[in-house]
Amino acid sequence: MKKLLLTLAILATLFTGCNQRDADVVSHNLSKQADMFQIDRRIVFYNGINGEYILTIKGKCSIADQGHQLEVTCKTGSDAYKKHFLGLSDNVTYFAEQLESKDVSSYHYEVVFKPQTIIPDIDFRGDLKELAPNIDSND
Repeated sequence: MKKLLLTLAILATLFTGCNQRDADVVSHNLSKQADMFQIDRRIVFYNGINGEYILTIKGKCSIADQGHQLEVTCKTGSDAYKKHFLGLSDNVTYFAEQLESKDVSSYHYEVVFKPQTIIPDIDFRGDLKELAPNIDSND
C-alpha cells in the first residue's frame, strides 16, 4: 500500500510539471543562474521625479526585492562578494537588465545541490581554555 501511494505521489508531481509554459521554465532557470552568479546584470536606480539615475551596479549580481528595499549581492572575485541594500520609495525605482544571453533549458527545471549548505562552516568565538579546560595549549 505504501509503495502504491509513493508511486501515485511521484506521478502526480511529474504530471503537475507538464503544464508549465516554456517561458516560465526558462525564466526560472535564468533566475537560478543569476542567483549562482553566472549572469552579468546591470541594475539601475532611477528617480522618477527628476529623471536622473541615482546609482548603477554592474556585474554578476543576484537581486532580492524585499518590498521597500532591494538587496543586491554581487560576486567580485573567486571567493569575494559585496552586498548592497538600497531603499525604494514612491519616486525611486529600479530596473535590472541581463547583459548577455544565456543558454538554458525550456524542458526541465535546473536543480542545484550544494553539500556545503548542509554542513555549514562554524565560526568559534571564545576561549579555547573555556571550551576544553583539560587540554594544554602547548601540546
